[in-house]
Amino acid sequence: MRKVLLTAGLLVAGVVALVKWTGHGGGDGARDDDPTLVVDRIWVDRVPSKPEETMNLFAALTQQPVGIFQFASQWKGGYEIFQYKAAGKELRIVFPQTGEKEKVKARAWTCKQRDMDYCLELTGASRGVKRYYSQRGWEIDGATRPEQILERTTALARATK
Repeated sequence: MRKVLLTAGLLVAGVVALVKWTGHGGGDGARDDDPTLVVDRIWVDRVPSKPEETMNLFAALTQQPVGIFQFASQWKGGYEIFQYKAAGKELRIVFPQTGEKEKVKARAWTCKQRDMDYCLELTGASRGVKRYYSQRGWEIDGATRPEQILERTTALARATK
């Protein structure tokens, strides 16, 4: 479990390292159906209970609009990084590796499911899963350094083990 989250943290940290941060974040002042929740936050479909179980991760960063779809177990995984433009509740995504484009509707809201605080539904995405979850403290704010994201992810792994 810790290795899965560590791997996820490393990939997110890698994406963060690609951009220059200047202080823009998602925060916790959320309300129902809050579009600001979608970005600058780590989203997972579930927290695995065994090393062989796969989880899906989604994150979209605002400073330089890039994001990631990732799937991983402790032993195996993959990811695809994308660029995007936000237009209301829609993300216009481009996958640079293939040139594919898609419009994804993103709806995020406060919820209490699976020990999580937030829910995210992606409609129209060809990668990842339709529903993701997040918790308070999983924000990626503009002042966060890649090492801090890794520390948060590692602490999360210890807490859920």
